[in-house]
Amino acid sequence: MSGQTFDVVVIGGGPVGEVAAERAAMGGFKVALIEHELFGGECSYWACVPSKALLRPGNLLAAAKRMPGVVVGDALDPAQVLARRDSFTGRGDPQGQDHGQVDWARGVGVEPIRGHGRISGEREVTLSDGQVLTARHGVIVCTGSVPLTPPIPGLDTIKPWGSRDATSSSAVPARLGVLGGGVVGVEMAQAWARLGAQVHLIITGKRPLPRLPEFAGDLVLAGLRADGVIVHTGSGIDEVSAVDGGGASLKLTGGEDLVVDELLLATGRVPATGSVGLEVLGLPTEGPLEVDESGRVSAVDGGWLYAAGDVTGRALLTHQGKYGARVAGDSIAARGRGEDISTAPWSRYSATADHHAVPQVIFTDPEVACVGLSEAREGSADRVVDIDIAVAGSALFADGYTGKARMVVDTDRGVILGVTFAGQDVAEMLHSATIAVVGEVPLDRLWHAVPAFPTISEVWLRLLEAYGL
Repeated sequence: MSGQTFDVVVIGGGPVGEVAAERAAMGGFKVALIEHELFGGECSYWACVPSKALLRPGNLLAAAKRMPGVVVGDALDPAQVLARRDSFTGRGDPQGQDHGQVDWARGVGVEPIRGHGRISGEREVTLSDGQVLTARHGVIVCTGSVPLTPPIPGLDTIKPWGSRDATSSSAVPARLGVLGGGVVGVEMAQAWARLGAQVHLIITGKRPLPRLPEFAGDLVLAGLRADGVIVHTGSGIDEVSAVDGGGASLKLTGGEDLVVDELLLATGRVPATGSVGLEVLGLPTEGPLEVDESGRVSAVDGGWLYAAGDVTGRALLTHQGKYGARVAGDSIAARGRGEDISTAPWSRYSATADHHAVPQVIFTDPEVACVGLSEAREGSADRVVDIDIAVAGSALFADGYTGKARMVVDTDRGVILGVTFAGQDVAEMLHSATIAVVGEVPLDRLWHAVPAFPTISEVWLRLLEAYGL
């Protein structure tokens, strides 16, 4: 492989890199995809897929218990839940955990190469074994993100869980401490509590999910407590020390002492730019790679370096990263063919949705699903409409159904800027909200989108009625 030339070289073989490579290959280019761990990346083996596999059985059991006449057991079978999770991540596959992804890459005309790739010059990537790959048209960096470790005294005396440990553990810890009330923190706290762990969730504020509307955090907080999660609000960890025989002693903010068998650090992630070789280009090795709307790294002359996904710092979500990868892959292919492309908003070569319509689901019970803005813009005439999810469809869906919905409206243009749903199984309503935001559907036209009866989607009609239509 030494000295081999490709049209495009992609560093990072997770979902984002795979999509970027595929799109470039679809443009007729010879593409190399470099991955130093498993092809398929974080999402496939340690994040989105296994976490949702852990959450789904508990959500299903809870939903069944809310329906009179359905006879169910009182607990999950952890062994079966963990085995089903492993079936999704390929653990124990005799052909290799990621052989399916390798076969897929070759099937779409992409050459998968194992190794750690670093940029070593203009349009040049050097692998950990010394091989040098040259890219005729460009390099796309899709290295994702890495966990952010907080500076807690004594943390080095134990081996804390990261998100990978939380999603791949082969046993249920008796006592689990979780630091952080973001998405990973709340999802893993509920998943392991429902599998039998005594879970302590430690958060700094009054409620989890502080970036979302308060009602979303309050509903998730109630759901966690209903599952036995002990939530320490307004708290943190001031010091950690190892316990003889295993485990950790935590001194919480305020003086409370807590002993756990495992401590999950769910304190955020940062772009993985430290080992890409950016210093060769005079770029910082910390922080995101800033890109233009087509995915091209703005600070590099010659327009040959692109990036997509978490490494850009735009929206640390797999689906949004894959969206950016489609844009970057298409853009590098079109420019390589000599085409004059448009990066105007909402064009095929512009990742416009990163700024206006980022959808996200928190797969707790209750779920939270949101897209676009969750608050009115400062100094604007935007209007926020909040209602309970209380329609015939929700009453039939579950006894005691509790949920809320928010719609943020640009009153000057009469279009929706954002929607937030919180309640059991609201995730499947999110794409309708995303279409409304991306399409800037006028409210007086949306009025004619008649929701089927009796479904939870009737909440759309109630939102429009509350607005005054």
